[in-house]
Amino acid sequence: MTDRRLSAREAIAALTDDFTELPTPRREYAPDGPLAWQGYDSARARAAERTGEEESVVWGRAAIGTAQAVLISFEFGFLGGSLGERTGDRLEAAHTYARAHRLPVVSVVATGGSRMQEGMRALTQLQRVARESALTSGAGLPRVAVLRDPTTGGGWATLGAGADITLALPATQIGFAGSRVRPPDADPAAYTADSQVTAGSVDAVVHPDDLRDTLSLWLSLLTSPSPEPAPPPHALRGPRPHAATLPATGWEAVERARSPHRPRAEAYLDAYFTRRAPLSGDRAGGTDPGMLCGFGEHEGRTVAYAAQCGTPTRPAGYRTATRLIRLADRLGIPVLTLVDTPGAANDADAEREGAGPAIAALFTAVATARTPVTTLLIGEGGSGGALALAAPDRTWATPDSYFSVIAPELAAAILKRPENNVRSTADQLRVRPQDLVELGVVRGITDTYG
Repeated sequence: MTDRRLSAREAIAALTDDFTELPTPRREYAPDGPLAWQGYDSARARAAERTGEEESVVWGRAAIGTAQAVLISFEFGFLGGSLGERTGDRLEAAHTYARAHRLPVVSVVATGGSRMQEGMRALTQLQRVARESALTSGAGLPRVAVLRDPTTGGGWATLGAGADITLALPATQIGFAGSRVRPPDADPAAYTADSQVTAGSVDAVVHPDDLRDTLSLWLSLLTSPSPEPAPPPHALRGPRPHAATLPATGWEAVERARSPHRPRAEAYLDAYFTRRAPLSGDRAGGTDPGMLCGFGEHEGRTVAYAAQCGTPTRPAGYRTATRLIRLADRLGIPVLTLVDTPGAANDADAEREGAGPAIAALFTAVATARTPVTTLLIGEGGSGGALALAAPDRTWATPDSYFSVIAPELAAAILKRPENNVRSTADQLRVRPQDLVELGVVRGITDTYG
């Protein structure tokens, strides 16, 4: 695949060598469409002659890597890839086939939005697409979108932004408002693929040369769930490992968890998974680099993961983890969470960004997940901002970790104790891993790799 605008079939050929186009049930349409728009049939005929297509989408069954999928590809050269009633017929047929054959749906989108010549009948196709997408999701089937230039209007707001995983090609124009309807003073940088990644609406920008492999990886991971709960990872030793003994005091546990030499989430994920694909963004305007989410291969099967990186977790981080757990739950994929945060971010921006509701939603997602969630406490476990990511009854701890109702320094301050009482307060809080086992907060303490 190159950076130039490809036809629908060229885009398909760039992703697979095994594609079978499938038919859409035909029905009669009024001359010049539902509005009797003069010249509409002639415009369609010219578009068909120019592109060789009968409509703005081509769909069929494809092999992408090792996975079978329903593949939908937009033809932008056909009336700007716009959505009309015939487009809706094809999209509905594609989703119906996917559900009947238990296949994921991949949509390669390039569209300017709804078709003007069909008026509100065209716009209502968005409701139709939304319903079909919801039925496919409800059937436990993944939906992946690949965004080409441009992806605007209802196509972006349904097939693109509504997908489980959304990938974009570089320099793609993405936005609900197309270039001809935006305010004249609108910042064009806000409508780019990179901007949408930053805003948490797109998971990644993928170079065209890497797209086939990336899509193959995603489909493989999303369709190969592990049948067993994720086993907790072994504890990792850092470059300055402690002895095999557990911390003698509460304050020692805190210091070991805060050590810059202790292994962090990236090291655990690298050791646990043979390969993984990151999911990014909360789909509500934000990202948090301190929360790593995605799907990975462990012992040949897929496990989802959400991992804190030792920083105060932002509201976007909690929302991204919630998105991950809900998707994994729908697809029947077990989840591994790694807890490591001094606590939730508590600055004014975090409050304005909805810290409380974001944490509440994550607590609910973990508590109600039907798929098993396994947690390993790998460092700091600061208050509710850490507990929100922890699985009830399936949480383990490493020897270099602690969990506390609040940081010992803050506990001492709340209790109006002098600073020199912080260490004794840590002991009273019983934050050591072995204390957590005795209290029934964690199931056990993981061993270390050799």
